[in-house]
Amino acid sequence: MLQITDLKNGTKVSIDDQPYVVLSYQHHKMGRGGAIVKTKLKNLITSATVDKTFQGADKIEEANLTTREATFLYSEKDQFYFMDKTSFEQFFLNRSQLGNFVNYLVDGTTISVLYYNDQPINIELPIKMDFAVIEAPPGVKGNTASGATKSVKIETGVNVSVPLFVNVGDRIRIDTRSGQYLERA
Repeated sequence: MLQITDLKNGTKVSIDDQPYVVLSYQHHKMGRGGAIVKTKLKNLITSATVDKTFQGADKIEEANLTTREATFLYSEKDQFYFMDKTSFEQFFLNRSQLGNFVNYLVDGTTISVLYYNDQPINIELPIKMDFAVIEAPPGVKGNTASGATKSVKIETGVNVSVPLFVNVGDRIRIDTRSGQYLERA
């Protein structure tokens, strides 16, 4: 069981037999009253977000999640197919379950899959991933004092804002949490 002080960004909890991840939290200390924690939680099965407030003495159950390695195979319409690396079983997850992670899935990528009650419910991508640039306008330097950027398209079809020196064929490293350019790979 977790205390309210254990709730941090990324903590996985179980509420009403549903797994949630903490997206944000705020700790408030009321004068004579006890402390409260206001959280924003994302349901890992339905992707719905809810706001929940916990009182000082509340006990929160930790989610019983397991993680297994899998390989992304391909996508077909709104279904994304994966293969478990140990059992070689194939399964799919819907676009609604994966959220923005679909922007960073490349065929053959090894990822971690979250299982809840032996059912795949979501994936976890590495924080930093490398992608090839497939479209980039020429970088024209103008009256810039600092940090000029341009928009390029990576191999997954997503547009990313990068510095002017990035060209077609370059490999760039992206933060999968925010979608921001980090460096050349």
